[in-house]
Amino acid sequence: MAARAGAGDRRWLLRLVIAFAFSQAAVSMARPAVSYRALALGADERAVGVIAGVYALLPLFAAVPLGRRTDRGRCVPLLAVGAVLIGVGCGLSGTAGSLAALAAWSGVMGLGHLCFVIGAQSIVARRSSPAEQDRNFGHFTIGASLGQLVGPVAAGLLVSGHDGAMGRTSALALVVSAGVAAVSLTCLRRIEAPVIPAGTTAGPGGKPKRRGKTEPAKKPESKPGKVSVWRILRTRGVPSGILVSLAVLSATDILTAYLPVVGEERGISPTVIGVLLSLRAAAAIACRLVMTPMIQRMGRTVLLTGSCLLGGLLCAGIALPVPVWGLALMLVALGFCLGVGQPLSMTTVVRAAPEEARSTALALRLTGNRLGQVAAPASAGLVAGVAGTGAPFMMLGVLLLGAAGLGVRSTPRDPAPAKATPAPAPATPAPAKAPEAPEETPVAAEDGRDRR
Repeated sequence: MAARAGAGDRRWLLRLVIAFAFSQAAVSMARPAVSYRALALGADERAVGVIAGVYALLPLFAAVPLGRRTDRGRCVPLLAVGAVLIGVGCGLSGTAGSLAALAAWSGVMGLGHLCFVIGAQSIVARRSSPAEQDRNFGHFTIGASLGQLVGPVAAGLLVSGHDGAMGRTSALALVVSAGVAAVSLTCLRRIEAPVIPAGTTAGPGGKPKRRGKTEPAKKPESKPGKVSVWRILRTRGVPSGILVSLAVLSATDILTAYLPVVGEERGISPTVIGVLLSLRAAAAIACRLVMTPMIQRMGRTVLLTGSCLLGGLLCAGIALPVPVWGLALMLVALGFCLGVGQPLSMTTVVRAAPEEARSTALALRLTGNRLGQVAAPASAGLVAGVAGTGAPFMMLGVLLLGAAGLGVRSTPRDPAPAKATPAPAPATPAPAKAPEAPEETPVAAEDGRDRR
């Protein structure tokens, strides 16, 4: 009910995209800056991988409880908490004087990002009808891509490696990213649909007109808890959606964390690395703007599988010693491919999960993402320490190729449009109107004589 009430007015989605863009810009600015600050503090490739993994460690344990809480209540408070934690984590990472402190505050930043994303995705799921989910999730993730476009460029401009200044300039970039996160707090008004309790009706602008007590609104709170995590994970489509999302986000995460390391090894300046990462984000924005036509032309399964397959080959290609212009072309194509995975995996999970546990299902998807963000960078750090900085990108290629196979099973409810074809079948119920004629003849004759 609430989803349809706000379906016509999409200003809430614009405000949510803007808020998400600022929070994601802060994180995308901070992640490369954390890597550069770790290098300035004496970290090697393995330590960079561990610090990148700690970013996702706290969210790994908090995602499901936060999803349960969101299923039962409002989402905007979780967005506000997330923005505050992002700002605190970014700011204190800039003042960290040791690798352990840097890793800890990076974990706080990751927890804040998780809170923000769970709340934001739940709002989109609640306020979007099934026909709008692909489009709205695609537009929602444009906010992430905008942040990923601006953040690395800003970090690259602020960070300098000349004359041992990287420690100071990376700290400045982290403090600035904390201010960017604070801006997202100003965009959270009127994003969430008003709660319309039982016994009320929606007035002008979707505001509820109360006709009685609001106590019945509390009854649905007990339902989400009845859907177990095991039941959600056994639902067809949810595991494959989670695993595809894990592979795509791990690729994005390792690119963000390890491209600076590759740049240092190949003599590419931080500014150029920031531009390269932003090119990937710009390609993801372009992809999501044309998401709906691509789905209509190719189908969700073919689009998801093909993008993972091509993305895996491109990731492996980054390990090759190509010039900067070749690296730029590969990252543009890779950004377009990776831009498909996130919104389609959201739609897949939302459609497959029980309606009363969608936030929990989205939280499980984010748990998978964070598991990948813990395991993938740590594994990449070990691989890089043994086989060189190009090896993590080969590992990403294998991961995305595996996701391509899973993509075949990731759209269990695609046949839903086929249910629209039986709609013309009301031609057969027409004979059901025939019994209306006998209703006039049975006793009407005798009644008419008596009256005359």
